[in-house]
Amino acid sequence: MRRLSVAHLTALQLPPPALIEAAAAAGFDAVGLRLIAVTPTTPGYPLMHDARMLRETKATLASTGLAVDDIEFVKITPDIDLDALEPVLDAGAELCARHIITAPYDDDLSRLSDRLAAIQAAARSRGLTAVLEFFPWTAVPDLATCRSVVEAADPDIGILVDSLHFNRSGSSLDDLATIPMTRLPFAHLCDAPVAPPYSRDELLRTAREDRLFPGEGDIPLKDLLAALPADIPLGLEVPVSRSRMIADPVKTLTRLREATLALLNR
Repeated sequence: MRRLSVAHLTALQLPPPALIEAAAAAGFDAVGLRLIAVTPTTPGYPLMHDARMLRETKATLASTGLAVDDIEFVKITPDIDLDALEPVLDAGAELCARHIITAPYDDDLSRLSDRLAAIQAAARSRGLTAVLEFFPWTAVPDLATCRSVVEAADPDIGILVDSLHFNRSGSSLDDLATIPMTRLPFAHLCDAPVAPPYSRDELLRTAREDRLFPGEGDIPLKDLLAALPADIPLGLEVPVSRSRMIADPVKTLTRLREATLALLNR
């Protein structure tokens, strides 16, 4: 059975223990946890500075049997404070997380690679692996650029392919098929309408709040999955409205898992 996890953006309204409980009840294998807020208006859950919630999160993981596949979300900016990431990585290690997701917000790609290499070294010492996600509105807008950055940084850094960003960046399935399997530890899956061209505002709005369950949009997900390593773990990243998620998180996440399985079975 393919490993499925719930990315925290899917249910960002739920603090880690509640997310883990709902994901377990819905039949998922793992979760991703957002320890660092991405925008001023969306939450992060800084477990590295909240000992009580960290203990509760670990207890919930133990009682449900779920794992933490990844922690996020590190924006690599020109003025990033790498020392400030140490507590984040320590928390990830305590949660037995596998990966830390990084994002490219530095136009100097050589410096970006250097910083990414430093993050990877710190992560590796704690049993984690860094992955770099590409976004069409950044200096690393597509798969080809992402590959060049990670290859310049470290042989073990992963590339995070998100189906929305892959499609909207115009990245090539042929290029994806040439990426070594070791560079693709997991992928993010969602669906969306396909109607290019997209403004920057449209790219951001869809990414943060307007995705669809797999199989409900127009992204050729079957072709994308065929180009990825067989049985690659999938993180479902489909932000659901606050009212809908709070009303019945288990029902909502169960429907997400069922939609994904239906797509995979097809």
